[in-house]
Amino acid sequence: MRKHSLIGKVAIVTGAGRGIGRSIALALSKIGITVVLTARTEKQLLAVKTKIAKSGGSVISLPADLADEAAIANLVKCTVKYLGHLDIIVNNAGMGIFGPLADTTTSEWDQVMAVNARGPFLLCRAAIPHLRKSKRPFIINIGSVVSTKGYMNQAAYTASKHALLGMTKSLAKEVQKDGIRVHAICPGGVDTELVTKARPDLNRAELIHPDEIAEIVTFLVTRNGNGVIDQIDVRRASGTPWA
Repeated sequence: MRKHSLIGKVAIVTGAGRGIGRSIALALSKIGITVVLTARTEKQLLAVKTKIAKSGGSVISLPADLADEAAIANLVKCTVKYLGHLDIIVNNAGMGIFGPLADTTTSEWDQVMAVNARGPFLLCRAAIPHLRKSKRPFIINIGSVVSTKGYMNQAAYTASKHALLGMTKSLAKEVQKDGIRVHAICPGGVDTELVTKARPDLNRAELIHPDEIAEIVTFLVTRNGNGVIDQIDVRRASGTPWA
């Protein structure tokens, strides 16, 4: 696809203040997409917004708590109000509570599920009526290696990412007739605060860089053709192939 075909498209990127979300927002802006940055921390969003604006990109910032249903509805409403349409959703925001399941509180479990699984559900539901009007609509959900695997002391996080992947599979079938392409990206260890907190034993030099995930998102939204990639699994180069 030629670059100009994406100019004017509008993408909401959640968790855009840091890590993978920041890299995705910067990458999409470079190919002419207007990016709507959202996360809870307004200060982090402002830094990303400033960087995009200085590079000549089109961007707005709409802080929102993705555990808040009303905030998500307002996010989509304001996006369409200010920019006129919506073409791409990137569900990237995530959080983790790490420790034995027996020590996990109900509130901790609910909090992880609210952000990692319920939030993407609410955002997709609110966005779908607008995506149906787009000529090139996409939903990209950022999962994890634990979308299909399970590690000790990550029960809540793993359950939430399993839920996200399951929703992605069903949603892809439901909106296929509308021309909405739904993708899941499931990376292993990425050099983010969440990963280094959960796995302090990992060598940061061997972790996947957030920009590498952003490159995959860019690849998905810029490719033409009849072939559709449902899921992309990404492992660390030092990890075991086909594990």
